Amino acid sequence: MKLARNRFILVLAVCLSLITLSGCQPQNVPIGLVYCSEGNPESFNPQIVTLGTTIDASSHQIYNHLIEYDVTTGKVSPSLATSWQVSKDGKVYTFKLRKGVKFHRAQWFTPSRNFNALDVLFSFNRIIRADNPYHDVSATGYPFFQSIGFQSLVKDISAPDLYTVTFTLNRPDASFLANLASDFAVVLSQEYADFLLKAGTPQRIDQFAIGTGPFVLKQYVKNEYIRYQRNNDYWGKRTVIEHLVFDITRKNSQRLAKLLTDDCGVSALPKPLELKVANQYPHVQIQQQRGMNVAFWAFNTLKPPFDDPEVRQALAMAINKSDILSVVYRQTAVEADSILPPASWAHSINPTHQGYNPVKAKQILQKKGLTNLRMNILTMPTARTYNPNPVKTAQLIQADLAKVGIKAHIHSNDWRVLSKKLNRSQYDSVLLGWNADNSDPDNFFSPFLSCAALKSNNNRSQWCDTKFDSILEQAKTVTDQADRKKLYQKAEMLLSEQMPLVPLAHSNRIILKRTDIKGVKLASYGGISFAKAYHNKEQND
Repeated sequence: MKLARNRFILVLAVCLSLITLSGCQPQNVPIGLVYCSEGNPESFNPQIVTLGTTIDASSHQIYNHLIEYDVTTGKVSPSLATSWQVSKDGKVYTFKLRKGVKFHRAQWFTPSRNFNALDVLFSFNRIIRADNPYHDVSATGYPFFQSIGFQSLVKDISAPDLYTVTFTLNRPDASFLANLASDFAVVLSQEYADFLLKAGTPQRIDQFAIGTGPFVLKQYVKNEYIRYQRNNDYWGKRTVIEHLVFDITRKNSQRLAKLLTDDCGVSALPKPLELKVANQYPHVQIQQQRGMNVAFWAFNTLKPPFDDPEVRQALAMAINKSDILSVVYRQTAVEADSILPPASWAHSINPTHQGYNPVKAKQILQKKGLTNLRMNILTMPTARTYNPNPVKTAQLIQADLAKVGIKAHIHSNDWRVLSKKLNRSQYDSVLLGWNADNSDPDNFFSPFLSCAALKSNNNRSQWCDTKFDSILEQAKTVTDQADRKKLYQKAEMLLSEQMPLVPLAHSNRIILKRTDIKGVKLASYGGISFAKAYHNKEQND
């Protein structure tokens, strides 16, 4: 009954909002798409979050970036910047900006000018300058940018004219362009920021979004839906679909049911077992792509006995990853022997990887006097791209730990509750993961393992090693790919010795969609985009 009621509310809301319609008759309904998403976004500004649900709902729907990754080639391509040049010393990046780009018109703001360099300055100065009036507006800070040391990297951002922007760095950084093309590096409107500041409501900038992207945010009802409308003033190729709805459906089974009954055209994060069901329906297509991600089990290394590398090594050896892959992933992932997935150009087989060895694990624990260890495992209840069933994964780890004499308690909380516990260090261990948003190997190290990431609350293992940080910094100053790969191998060997977290699996990215929905392409990294989506019966013109 609840499912039917929610569907009725959603359909009614959409119908009432389409003012161009005289009714909700099938022949009058404009081209639209419903995406069954897995949860609520934390905000509508990717700068201030790292949660994939928020990225999906905002980064590629509402905003543009200076540069972006081409899904087909995996290379950086123009977006709001049409071209760029890099100085010989690798410290100065000059971008030429696109002209004639309009910001969204919404019921809460009407822009009076087009996009220009002032918007770029605001978007990034907000992050790096403590004196910017918007710097402290977000309680969460800027976790991705803080974790990669963006504030210490960028010396200055200037605009020689309204369509030129120059980033001057304190040191060369081989990952700089990749980070500017990331899902987090969106461009906001300075005019809108000034408007909100004058009105005394600056916090609205992160919720009532104004961007330049292919869709305009129209309405968000928590636990129900997000509604977008086509941006008819879009500078690029205008989207075919006129209306996009994110139908927020937490349960996997309900998302599958809605897809099978055509209540949604695309569905997020199916469980591996559901793929067999989907295969039985000819109008449903399984879209699968090797993922640039990692699921991991992180220890709170500030808390005894998890501050001891030998204890962490023992816990790692107690876990049967093969069982996790068989039960949870069912041939949709590969076992992780390191942080970097096989899809990364810097990946190599880790020679120090010890694997499953419960006998040795028990011996180490007995030697340490930990024969009756009690610990907790925190996890989210909902599926993630890197882990289709976190609770089941936790249960399998719990069973493995019991075999070596450890009693583990599982605490499953939604992200808001979980993040509060993490920020207060109220945990022994936590099941999490990381979805890369670009192809640079640094994206698997700095954002959640560096000392800077510890300061930004993105380093959930609470582990900070200056030697490790030094390796990462050196890798970013090197331009030769082979030399960089050797440095990342060195970093991975150090991780294997210290074991602040246990890499579990690298999962495929999977969505389900109706066969008549075209143009939705999954990349190995980054959030989902519906800018090129269309119905097969419609011409993509």
